[in-house]
Amino acid sequence: MEAAAAAETGLAQKPVVLYPSPGMGHLVSMIELGKILGARGLSVIIVVVEPPFNTGATAPFLAGVSAANPSISFHRLPKVERLPPVKTKHQEALTFEVTRVSNPHLREFLAAASPAVLVVDFFCSIALDVAEELRVPAYFFFTSGAEVLAFFLHLPAIHERTAASFQDMGKELVHVPGIPSFPATHSILPTMERDDVAYDGFLKGCTDLCRSQGIMVNTFRSLEQRAVETVAAGHCTPPGLPTPPIYCIGPLIKSEEVLGKGGEECLAWLDAQPRASVVFLCFGSIGRFSVEQIREVAAGLEASGQRFLWVVRAPPSDDPAKKFERPPEPDLDALLPEGFLARTKDRGLVVRSWAPQRDVLAHASVGGFVTHCGWNSVLEAVMAGVPMVAWPLYAEQRLNRVFLEKEMQLAVAVEGYDSDEGLVAAEEVAAKVRWLMESDGGRMLRKRTLAAMRQAKDALREGGESEATLTGLVDEWKRI
Repeated sequence: MEAAAAAETGLAQKPVVLYPSPGMGHLVSMIELGKILGARGLSVIIVVVEPPFNTGATAPFLAGVSAANPSISFHRLPKVERLPPVKTKHQEALTFEVTRVSNPHLREFLAAASPAVLVVDFFCSIALDVAEELRVPAYFFFTSGAEVLAFFLHLPAIHERTAASFQDMGKELVHVPGIPSFPATHSILPTMERDDVAYDGFLKGCTDLCRSQGIMVNTFRSLEQRAVETVAAGHCTPPGLPTPPIYCIGPLIKSEEVLGKGGEECLAWLDAQPRASVVFLCFGSIGRFSVEQIREVAAGLEASGQRFLWVVRAPPSDDPAKKFERPPEPDLDALLPEGFLARTKDRGLVVRSWAPQRDVLAHASVGGFVTHCGWNSVLEAVMAGVPMVAWPLYAEQRLNRVFLEKEMQLAVAVEGYDSDEGLVAAEEVAAKVRWLMESDGGRMLRKRTLAAMRQAKDALREGGESEATLTGLVDEWKRI
């Protein structure tokens, strides 16, 4: 029926083009959006841009997606072989630059494809220039939550209010309508220094949000109700700029996990553990710790007495040229304290580099999640009803930590990550893991997370708030 309606309006001949930024986290979210649009009878093309730095092989993953979803196809823009010199400490600045130099190739593709709609990731906001030139309606798919969106929309106003960089403001509170005030130290990492080009990219991207026809947000209204209502009322946008329509269409998480090396081992081990007894520790696709921090985590887990499943990645390289590249497999014998694996073998499993996170969190044996607070991970935990220990590492994760703890009350944070040393001590790891798994406070956290899980599933069911929002938006596109 949906396909027939699409054909009648001509949308079946005019594809919807999705343009995610490089990086697996953003790509996965955009693919999930593509699957939902495809299931509604729309033809979807996902544009893939390859950066010159190695983010890992995506070709097998994309081939699997295409095979399982005939309505989705991928178009690769020519690989960016090299970038002009960019003075930055942040990978996000390189991502902005990759999408900038890819704009001519994008224009050529869009002119030929003649799409009904272009949906872009925040880091691809420069594509709005092409969309306006070709008169293609452009929307954003915002892969973080509504509270981060409130900050993004308000950043240009903060920029006008003060000349200070966030990094120079210390613990001074930053005030944004609709969200809890937070210390400047917890601002989005690439926005901390005004003289870094990453800051310029964010400032322009935040203004570009207001040029779009609308912003789809990977959240559900009841999870972030105050932020959603404040943003929609126009209270976050700087004076003189319009607030586009806001569409809460989440939570969109991986609909299935592609089991890679070691995936079956994780799930088989969990099958043998008691219900809700295991703490899962995983820190995202690029989250990495120093050798010293890895050993503190190990000591903390051992002292906690809790069952655990821990994904360990190789420490970051000291070579600046390899800073943004995919790390090698970790040498567990060299990284972990001597005898740790033998001493904990009856209650712990350490896996190298990767685990099927969605399936692990959904497993009945998992009772807690120590997370870097990446938004995809947060949503996967919410959908599984698993309470969190927040340990933010990069990007917007410190902000997410504030919102998870203060506003949503779905997490407890570790202390020490924002100290001068940046080290979370073994005693703190042990204390927070024990608190989560054994205390009345931890049980209350689990109760709230299970309530959020029920609200999330209600939002996605037929007629639920997120499902109905997306249905209305697709109907609008069919009338274009």
